[in-house]
Amino acid sequence: MNITAARHAPRRDVGLLWHQIRYEQLSFWRNPQSAFFTFVFPVVLITIFGALFHGGGGSSYFDGLSALQYYVPTIAALSVLGSCYSQLAIVLSMRRQDGILKRVRATPLPAWAYFLGLLAHCIMISAIDVALITGIGSLFGMPLPTQWPAIALALVLGAASFCALGVAVASLIRNSEAAPAVVQLVLFPLLFISGTYMPIHSAMLNRISSALPVRPFNQALLGPFAQHTGFDWNNLAVLAAWGAAGALIAIRRFRWNPRPQ
Repeated sequence: MNITAARHAPRRDVGLLWHQIRYEQLSFWRNPQSAFFTFVFPVVLITIFGALFHGGGGSSYFDGLSALQYYVPTIAALSVLGSCYSQLAIVLSMRRQDGILKRVRATPLPAWAYFLGLLAHCIMISAIDVALITGIGSLFGMPLPTQWPAIALALVLGAASFCALGVAVASLIRNSEAAPAVVQLVLFPLLFISGTYMPIHSAMLNRISSALPVRPFNQALLGPFAQHTGFDWNNLAVLAAWGAAGALIAIRRFRWNPRPQ
């Protein structure tokens, strides 16, 4: 009996993982307003930039790239941050306060399957976002990238790292009302000093932001998207280190039960 149960355990775990991924997808798409605004912000942003900079050539301000070559990968990175860090931290805080996480913990679903299901869901949403941004960029004259393996690795590693950081931040938030403010307080300054909205030409700021997670993610996408270079191992290593740090904090500090007020 034990041997039979052990033999069927991997199949059961895969089934539970698939069930969790399907649940996350259904929960997302059955909230049309949330789904709409997840995609509309980066799409509107890249459309505005495309209309403003359509037909522009390389510029020293953008380090030799055209404006669209610069903004397509950085807005793609921004969309991953929104799906895998901001929304995840807020959703987990709300689920914990509402008692949903406590009920999930009481089910046969393993913790690893729950978080892996969240990660898979976030990667799927990020892939759709990046495809939309790339497609709109191409409509305004941005050449399609050719280094898809490097882009795929950067996106998956970025999604995993920012999911881990999102869970880590969620583990430190005391109540869901404070979640949006805490998330934006951490993220908003990083976006600016990391060159998401405009190139940063300060050597000191670039050194500082290169040690933080957002700029390495931008750079890991800028190369294969705009310069047709391959894997940016240095920036990917920084990104992976932040993901590992986030995972460690999440493992040590994450709580399934609501925090006492």
